[in-house]
This record gives sequence, C-alpha cells and structure tokens, in this order.
Amino acid sequence: MTALPAEMLDALLAQRHSCRAFLPRPVERATIESILRTAQRAGSWCNSQAWQVSIASGAAAERLRERLVAAQQGGGEAASDFPFPAEYTGRYLERRRECGFQLYQSVGVERGDKEGYARQTLENFRLFGAPHVAVLTSDPGLGVYGAVDVGGYVQVLLLSMQAHGVASIAQAALARHSALVKRELGIPAERLMVCAVSFGYEDAQHAANRFRTRRAGLDEVASFVDD
Repeated sequence: MTALPAEMLDALLAQRHSCRAFLPRPVERATIESILRTAQRAGSWCNSQAWQVSIASGAAAERLRERLVAAQQGGGEAASDFPFPAEYTGRYLERRRECGFQLYQSVGVERGDKEGYARQTLENFRLFGAPHVAVLTSDPGLGVYGAVDVGGYVQVLLLSMQAHGVASIAQAALARHSALVKRELGIPAERLMVCAVSFGYEDAQHAANRFRTRRAGLDEVASFVDD
C-alpha cells in the first residue's frame, strides 16, 4: 500500500536528526543539485526567495574548517550579522540544557567538565567532520523577513536532504565568524549570513549520533481560539 503524503512527511521528520559525526565520503554533485532543486520550492515573502546558498566541498571545505577552528581557538574575529539570543529562560533554557546534557552524556563528557564542553563545542567549527557545508545568506534590504525566508528554506533543505539519504545539521555557531566565512567563500560582504548547514553521510556508529531530542507536546506550543 502506498503511503499517504502526510505519512511520508511524518516518516521523514521522525528520521531526521542533527547529525554530529559524518563519514568522509562526499555526496555526489548530482545528488546535491537534486536536493537544491527540491528545496527551491520553499515558500517566501512575496516570492522574494531571499536565500543564496554557497556550498564548500573538497579543498574549500577543508580550508574553511581549518580557519574556523583557528579563529575559534585564537579568540579572533567573532561577530555575527544577526544578534544571538540575549538569554534563554524558562522552557527554552530547559530544552537547551536537556539537548546539551544528552549530547555530552553520549560522548562521555561529565557535567562540570569545562574542557570537555569546549572540546565538543569546537566540533561545530570542524563541521563535525562533514565533507560539505552550505552557507545561507540573505539580502540586507529584506531585513528580518529575509532572514525568516531563509529559515523556512533551511527547513525544506533539511527535509530534502533526508529524503535523499543525506544527513545534516543546521549550525548557527558558524555565523559567529560571518566575515571569515563570507571572505573564504567569496560571498559579498554586505549579504547577511543566517546560518550554515553541514551535510554528508552519517557515521551511524559514532556516539554523538545515538541520542534524539524530545519534542514538546501540542499543549505546550499550540492554542485554539474558536469564538
């Protein structure tokens, strides 16, 4: 029996997770292009399609990886194009902590191990070993709505990757070094970096990929007004 579209979408969402360890095998260019063609169907404000996607692979990805690690370790230029959250409080803090503790526990980092935290954090800038990274930018004139459009595109991109058997992780951390990233990939300096998506084939045996985050119930996130 053929699965209904809603069932197929549910299955893709259930399978998708943030991959934090990749195999070195690159994704074929034809597969990447197919993923991007699907993602291009994402909705956007006034059909502006605010996103631009710059993908680094091979030597370019290795060079970017090395320079991001050096910048992060050296305390060099660290300025994002969009402000990061001022603080996490309440349920948002709880969810963030839960995810972090799950990750640290899976890779053997004990609570309070600051060196262990820093070591795992650095994996962000190593792209978690992914052979590819996509950098997503928006036009500055479109303001917050351009960034919202890019966010919507990212979600479709992640699902398109999952549908093609490609693992991924969306990364805001790389935006802390937006000037460096844009310079390395030849992205015009005036464009606004929203985030990056590292992708490739999952290392399913790696401990960092053995946990799944919890999703809030509808009673926590949705309300219905009928009258």
